[in-house]
Amino acid sequence: MAEIGKTKLDSGWLAARSTEIDLTGIQLTTTHPPAGPSSPWMEAVVPGTVLGTLLKNNHVPDPFYGLENEAIIDIADSGREYYTFWFFTTFPCKLSGNQHVDLNFRAINYSAEVYLNGHKKLLPKGMFRRHSLDVTDILHPDSQNLLAVLVYPPDNPGTIPPEGGQGGDHEIGKDVAAQYVEGWDWMTPIRDRNTGIWDEVSISVTGPVKITDPHLVSSFFDDYKRVYLHTTTELENKSAWVAECSLSIQVTTELEGNICLVEHLQTQHLSVPPSTQVQFTFPELFFYKPNLWWPNGMGKQSLYKVGITVEVKGYGESDSWSHPFGFRKIESYIDDGTGGRLFKVNGQPIFIRGGNWILSDGLLRLSKKRYKTDIKFHADMNFNMIRCWGGGLAERPEFYHYCDIYGLLVWQEFWITGDCDGRGIPVSNPNGPLDHDLFMLCARDTVKLLRNHPSLALWVGGNEQTPPEDINTSLKNDLKLHPYFRSFNKIDNFIEDLPRTSEDPSQYLDGSRIYIQGSMWDGFANGKGDFSDGPYEIQNPEDFFKNNFYSYGFNPEVGSVGMPVAATIRATMPSEGWQIPLLKKLSDGYIEEVPNPIWEYHKYIPYSKPGLVHDQIELYGSPRDLEDFCEKAQLVNYIQYRALLEGWTSRMWNKYTGVLIWKTQNPWTGLRGQFYDHLHDQTAGFYGCRCAAEPIHVQLNLATFFVEVVNTTSDDLSNIAVEVSVWDLEGTCPYYKVYEKLSVPPKRTVPIIEMKYPKSKNPKPVYFLLLKLFNMSDDGILSRNFYWLHLPGGDYKLLEPYRMKKIPLKVTSNVLIKGSTYEINMHVQNTSKKTNSKSLQYKNYVTGRHDDNDYDIASAEPVQGGTEEKHEVGLFRRIYRHFSREDDRLRVVETNGTDVGVAFFLHLSVHAAKARKEGEDTRILPVHYSENYFSLVPGETMPVNISFEVPPGITPRVTLRGWNDHGGHSVY
Repeated sequence: MAEIGKTKLDSGWLAARSTEIDLTGIQLTTTHPPAGPSSPWMEAVVPGTVLGTLLKNNHVPDPFYGLENEAIIDIADSGREYYTFWFFTTFPCKLSGNQHVDLNFRAINYSAEVYLNGHKKLLPKGMFRRHSLDVTDILHPDSQNLLAVLVYPPDNPGTIPPEGGQGGDHEIGKDVAAQYVEGWDWMTPIRDRNTGIWDEVSISVTGPVKITDPHLVSSFFDDYKRVYLHTTTELENKSAWVAECSLSIQVTTELEGNICLVEHLQTQHLSVPPSTQVQFTFPELFFYKPNLWWPNGMGKQSLYKVGITVEVKGYGESDSWSHPFGFRKIESYIDDGTGGRLFKVNGQPIFIRGGNWILSDGLLRLSKKRYKTDIKFHADMNFNMIRCWGGGLAERPEFYHYCDIYGLLVWQEFWITGDCDGRGIPVSNPNGPLDHDLFMLCARDTVKLLRNHPSLALWVGGNEQTPPEDINTSLKNDLKLHPYFRSFNKIDNFIEDLPRTSEDPSQYLDGSRIYIQGSMWDGFANGKGDFSDGPYEIQNPEDFFKNNFYSYGFNPEVGSVGMPVAATIRATMPSEGWQIPLLKKLSDGYIEEVPNPIWEYHKYIPYSKPGLVHDQIELYGSPRDLEDFCEKAQLVNYIQYRALLEGWTSRMWNKYTGVLIWKTQNPWTGLRGQFYDHLHDQTAGFYGCRCAAEPIHVQLNLATFFVEVVNTTSDDLSNIAVEVSVWDLEGTCPYYKVYEKLSVPPKRTVPIIEMKYPKSKNPKPVYFLLLKLFNMSDDGILSRNFYWLHLPGGDYKLLEPYRMKKIPLKVTSNVLIKGSTYEINMHVQNTSKKTNSKSLQYKNYVTGRHDDNDYDIASAEPVQGGTEEKHEVGLFRRIYRHFSREDDRLRVVETNGTDVGVAFFLHLSVHAAKARKEGEDTRILPVHYSENYFSLVPGETMPVNISFEVPPGITPRVTLRGWNDHGGHSVY
């Protein structure tokens, strides 16, 4: 008897080009199955794509390396048959009487023929739809089952014009498929257009009755004290007799460890006629003050587990389903004051600071592990929203799972982009995909797949375009809001005590989230669909703070540079790609960057904008080589993105309601708009964003030179102080002020004081500014922000000789090893002598954010960065006392240095202790750092937590480099 439930078919697959196989699907799954990975059969990547399989078997070069993508034949030149592939596997499944089996494909691209044990079934067209085939009657119950799938590429793969462009020749827009595959200004074409079984394949075993697509909705009354869980599910009776069912729903919450508390358990009895599908709605479940799910930075991401089980009389348990569920209410309307779209979660306004997301990997090598890293990176940057762009994917449940865990709201678009659906050169098909019914079928199925995730915040029709009128109308009707979730007046925002209705909200397709017709409509950009997002180039940092920089309340796309570190360039390009851009001086004094052809192919964005922005790298002096260029690029990345977010936050609620950066990451080895590269190494822009998007933040308005305090939380900030210290390149502190007994209301940005420096006498041409915001009650730091600045009209060239300063550092680390996972708690201290007794009179306490992303001022306990080894030993023992540690040695490394001054732009990285071959990239990636690319004034200590997994057989080492010491030191 087979076990009830789902079994993934994710290993043991073979693949072969269809033109190289003379056998039929019936023969492959009866008399002539492939014997193994011998030509033309090869090991296949499933889930994955044809190109991913070819790459795994070294039949094509790496399309993400250098110019190798040009060596891979494009489907426009080869024809669709070249990328039409067979996929083959076997699986056991022993059934007993009255058991049923479905063969499930969560997504294929673009259509397929399925053969199982000599029987043929079809998977119809559409990249974003699930397929479930009842194969009960064609299984071999006592032996292996032979499965062959012939996968066809999209019907309209299109061609790539010599000039490239957004979506190639736009033909892909005629299909219901991802549109980025013909290339964009940030992406080269994907040669197979992502043909393949690109998402999960499984078999599911049930008894006579199957549970399908339950829908969970919570409604709130009495100021969120009274909460109801609404649940509707579909039940299918696959038997030939009436099924007498006991249908149970159970809601549990995890207390500690594996201990769960049952909040509700309810059982209903019903009869399901033979061979029919019915919809059943449970009586609503009542909760009093449940733990709520909050976005990142607003509170905890509390999740309950909802389980549904059906038992059939005379059979027993027939099927079960479970899903994490978060009680939360998302509301949205156009704000009268700013004209921007305003979001509320659980009644609290949330200032949106997030990013645009394409997809995790351009070849659809998707995995839970990679998704977890991706989403945690976004949470680590203090972002609270991700926009899934319309030219990419309907993201997978694993993506949403980690957004639920880490508190990232998701804006999910459907598969419409202006470039491929109504504009471009030549003008693309204005009526969208050819098959509108197919589009709606995929849309409805996608809603059912994703709607139970609390992180899902809104549906949007398309990118910089609205869907064709009939599709748009259908989406509006299908995604209409239930009365519990509609806006009634702007004064009270939303009516909490709406009369209870007889219509259950879980009977809607969704009903709890808004639908917006396009990314520049209805409170986004100018709200009318005109091109009013962007810009997408390097900016003068101070311009982000100016009133005329952006005119509308919510910018869905604003982008800039994204150069990675030099090690990534060396790992992803041959030596010809290591040449830095030529800096061509123009007659007007501006510099034009001329990149090498490989950088151009990888969509490099220059660090200059002739006529508007002087080259931001050259401000530090002409770069000498790749390492120097990339290091200076990180300085610019940090400043650029911190200024972008601080500029928006400076005008929080009085001008802006939110901003989404274009874009957070690259699905390939691109050189623009990213905070971490495709190898998962963060740029300094990552930490500029992390700093600027803190829930509580102190910042310098670069346009007015006022120090501002930002409070995005729902709590008053009272009895706080701001410490302002200026440091020069000689290590002295010419300016020091503390502003005490301050208070900042919730959800406000408040200017505190205008900086008197550098208006004072004899200001230094280049100087450092350190801002600290702290609680006066315990000196616990709530926010720390470090700037390097030059006088108006100046530059940073004096930082070049500053490299010669040797600043002494002391690095203390303690390591916890759990299997292959390392967790390092490290303190980095600038031990150079303080030259001003007044400076830094407050001890360096640092308040850390909790692991659950809850920024709770009241419960924040200051953690002191001690300077004495004895104190440090005690601290580490307290931190790790509840672990069974394998390596509890306290390690102390001190660097030589006799100079006094700021230890500038320190950067930690993790490497394999030994390279296996010359020139190998020894970095261990990904790594999660609580802080990186930081600077320390004399006497200051920075606690840094580092976590990473080590590949088998590798011994890690942690390296610390800095502007003053680019040779680097091994600190663990």
